[in-house]
Amino acid sequence: MKKISVEAIKALRDKTSAPLGDVRKALEQSGGDETKALEYLRARGAQIAETRSGRAVGQGRVESYVHHDGKLAVLVEVNCETDFVARTPDFQQFCRDLAMQVAAMNPAYIAPEDAPPGTSPEARKAACLLEQPFVKDQGTTTGELLKALVAKTGEKVVITRFVRFALGEGAEGANGR
Repeated sequence: MKKISVEAIKALRDKTSAPLGDVRKALEQSGGDETKALEYLRARGAQIAETRSGRAVGQGRVESYVHHDGKLAVLVEVNCETDFVARTPDFQQFCRDLAMQVAAMNPAYIAPEDAPPGTSPEARKAACLLEQPFVKDQGTTTGELLKALVAKTGEKVVITRFVRFALGEGAEGANGR
């Protein structure tokens, strides 16, 4: 087995924020190949998320984003298991990034199962928040970010709801105009 350097472990941990033991194991299993180690860590995150799926989420955060010109605003609600995790910088940053994602990409649904039956895969990818490429890193999806947060915090995290307001959109139905 190839010896993994401390620098390689530190670099991958800085890139992923995954637990140290998982980073070391990923690099060992991949023979030091960072790309394969990243795939391993994504799979590990998905596995942890699956084990947490039955837990109750009673804490969390409501995050807002208001565009600099004041013509676009978003509110998102993200829930987790404990207030401790809801107050962590990683959870708060995820919520901020999620609000920005909704502002930029205007999703219609949170998850693919929320989309109407018969929606094409392409339309589902564009309309579902968890399927969309992340605006800050097109190489990952919002769903993968969520799984990474679950893996890092060790808690179930759920995007509960979001609302997006854009000046002039939807005004016709609001006041009967």
